[in-house]
Amino acid sequence: MLKEFKAFIMKGNVLDLAVAVIIGAAFSAIVKSLVADVITPLLLKPAMEAMGVARLEELVWNETVLYGKFLVAILNFLIVAFCIFMVIKGFEKMKKKEEEKPAAPAAPPAQEVLLTEIRDLLKKD
Repeated sequence: MLKEFKAFIMKGNVLDLAVAVIIGAAFSAIVKSLVADVITPLLLKPAMEAMGVARLEELVWNETVLYGKFLVAILNFLIVAFCIFMVIKGFEKMKKKEEEKPAAPAAPPAQEVLLTEIRDLLKKD
């Protein structure tokens, strides 16, 4: 059962899909942070001033641009991407080791086996 699972995991399609899902989730965190922490405050401040709100602190939203949160999201993405890279590199190394294993030597043809037996019998006499 373990061999079957290993063969299933080592298929290219499974690894590609897993990488796509993980990288996609990490990248969506960057996009969410960009929108929530950078773009929205930049757009919200002028809009609220145009509406006549004297103090932005009266709003539920924070008017400051949170570059730090955005940079943390980017850093998290890079860490996740590097970890995925290392895992894939390990899988490829395991795959190479399996491919490099020498195959069992092919059985000699029946004619050769017969001649070897004849030779061995002649040596005994």
